[in-house]
Amino acid sequence: MPHFPVRGASSLSRVFLYVGIFFLVGALSWTNPGSAFAETEPAGEYDVVVAGGGIGGMAAAIQAARLGAGVLVVEPSDWIGGQATAAGVSTMDDLSRQRSGLYLEFVSRMQLRYDAKGKSMGTCYWDPRSLAFEPSLGQKTLYDMVEQTRLENSRDKKLEQKPFDILLLSAVTAVRREGSVVTGVTIRNAKGTRDVACRVLIDATEYGDVLPLAKATYRAGNSVTPFLNESSTIQDITWAAVIRSYPRGIPIKLRPRRPLPGYEEAKRNYESYVTADGMEFRGTYPVRLPVSFVSHNAYRGLPDSSLPWNYDGRPENWKLITKSGVNWGNDYPGKTGWNGYTGLPIAYLEDRNLRARIERDALIKTLHFIYYIQNELGESWSVTDDEYEHATLPRAARGLPEEWREIVRRMPPVPYVRESRRAVGEHTLTSGELLQNSLSYRDGRTSHEFSDAIAIGGYILDLHGADTDEKMEWNLGEKASSVEVNRPRGPFQAPLDILIPKDVEGLLVAEKNLSMTRLAAGALRLQPICMMVGQAAGALAALAARSGVAPRDVPPVRVQRALLEADVVLSLCKYSDVPPEHPFFRAVQLSNLYGLITPLEPPHAPSYNISDLDDPVLAMAIIRGADRGIFGVDEMITREEMASMLTRARLASGTSKGEPPVAGEKPDQFVSRGAFAEALCSTFGFEKENASSSWFRLSESHHSFDAIKTLASLGILDLYRSERDFRPARPVTRGEAAEMMMRAMTAGEL
Repeated sequence: MPHFPVRGASSLSRVFLYVGIFFLVGALSWTNPGSAFAETEPAGEYDVVVAGGGIGGMAAAIQAARLGAGVLVVEPSDWIGGQATAAGVSTMDDLSRQRSGLYLEFVSRMQLRYDAKGKSMGTCYWDPRSLAFEPSLGQKTLYDMVEQTRLENSRDKKLEQKPFDILLLSAVTAVRREGSVVTGVTIRNAKGTRDVACRVLIDATEYGDVLPLAKATYRAGNSVTPFLNESSTIQDITWAAVIRSYPRGIPIKLRPRRPLPGYEEAKRNYESYVTADGMEFRGTYPVRLPVSFVSHNAYRGLPDSSLPWNYDGRPENWKLITKSGVNWGNDYPGKTGWNGYTGLPIAYLEDRNLRARIERDALIKTLHFIYYIQNELGESWSVTDDEYEHATLPRAARGLPEEWREIVRRMPPVPYVRESRRAVGEHTLTSGELLQNSLSYRDGRTSHEFSDAIAIGGYILDLHGADTDEKMEWNLGEKASSVEVNRPRGPFQAPLDILIPKDVEGLLVAEKNLSMTRLAAGALRLQPICMMVGQAAGALAALAARSGVAPRDVPPVRVQRALLEADVVLSLCKYSDVPPEHPFFRAVQLSNLYGLITPLEPPHAPSYNISDLDDPVLAMAIIRGADRGIFGVDEMITREEMASMLTRARLASGTSKGEPPVAGEKPDQFVSRGAFAEALCSTFGFEKENASSSWFRLSESHHSFDAIKTLASLGILDLYRSERDFRPARPVTRGEAAEMMMRAMTAGEL
């Protein structure tokens, strides 16, 4: 399993730069710093309201706030972080190691904390190259990122000071619209209801609960509103738990005396997964069941901050693991299915009463496993007492016997929901498109990149139940066999257009609510890609709010520039001559996405089984450098190349101004900086007479003076500032051209 290096010196340096800040902010409670935010009194108006404080919702909120937007997060539970923290799934499904942007910052901050404790984060999935953390630390890290954002914004004199608020134990219960445009929401909590105006609303809820409130067209299972088919089904949910060893004996309050009703059936289920004499995991898939309790714990093993010693996921350390997640045999409904089908009915999403009943049953199924561990396996393990401790029990726990309540109080406050409602956008992402996209630059193929890419992930098409032919979207080419046929052969991109519902303005989606098929959702529902897609939704929302335009009218390149500036990696293509620390790394990525400049040689990486990180063919290709091409960053461009790239760049910018140049009589002639400046001005229609004085030294009589002055005033020539002289006669390199084009494509107001 090759280790995918952490992206970019610039991203890591930013993390280290702020290490002092987040340790200072660390005075917030380790277990649940959310208490500091629970009493937030919302303002009457925000640029962006994020419904749902899950991992995607928080990424959206942080990114929007860092771009200067006023942001309100509305979270129904008392925890932020969603599936990665509140639901207890803090073993990252990070197969492709695509770490950049806020996700990289998130895991790097935790790595610093665990390094300081001398502890490994590689404790899960039977492998030390994995990534896991304690949910409480994950939540605290998100709060640290919120506090840092607030602090930086307060110090930035160029920014209008706007709020960044988090409202816990609250929910969006209505969406206000004027025609097709969202104008605000109604929020309800224990204090009552309140109306809040907003320019952009993001549905980052775990169920897609805002979509029907906004009257947006959406999918549930394989059916579409308004004609939802009650036989449609979605994936299992899991009410996870975090358990730990109690070598001195389980505390009495965490050891129930009697099982709950239904235990005997649950016992038979768990006997098929884990037994006292079960097998040890041997590194082969599918896993041979039942496994031993030691192997069970090594699957979702977590670091244990309460211990003075360390362990990781190597086989010799599995017996040392003292904290783990329960998220395997407790899928609900699991093997027994629902009314003869695997998975859950879409009524789980639509009917709040049925949802409550199902979640109660899912919670009880996990409680059965706690009893099974203690009484059938004879293990001194129970729920951990240093992760969750809720003052109020979740609704699903109402009516449980008294002896079970202290256990439930220390379980995740919400279930792990794998499949939600999904918006219908102008485009619906399919598994076939993910496959083709993942084959970019592989096996001799060239680019199949999404030009509007906003995130990179990497996972299999993973469905837990509801995975038969009749449960798929046949009209979109999806079948049960697509799980294997269309399995990605490498990392893949998420395109911007799946964030935008087709029939509502001012509404965006994040988390699992994207415009995609069920199978595509099976690859995009995981924590890393959810966080990165959420970051993109936040960037789009902030840019739309700041410019006063609908999100769909923001050119993708504007969002991409903001993400690149936030150290997000967007292109699947790597070059040996443009490493992440190269000053033109961002611009070259944008060139890749839009095909602005053809590389001298593309990569020739092999396709591989994305679930097999030990693939020897891929490992050898990386050693030989076949996974990296040659861009030719220092090569000079010709007039013909300039004409082609500027034509494409103008189209990608979304402008209707200007006219691109033609190659002319000497297409092979190299282009000077002055000629390129003039071509940029004419291509994008920049107004020369509005230019202000600038930093360069050049005679006003020079024929390129007006164009150079104009571009300098727009910041397009900032790459030459260190020279303190533009030198218009010098030839332009491919890297310089990419940088100037990126700046020109995103210059000016929308």
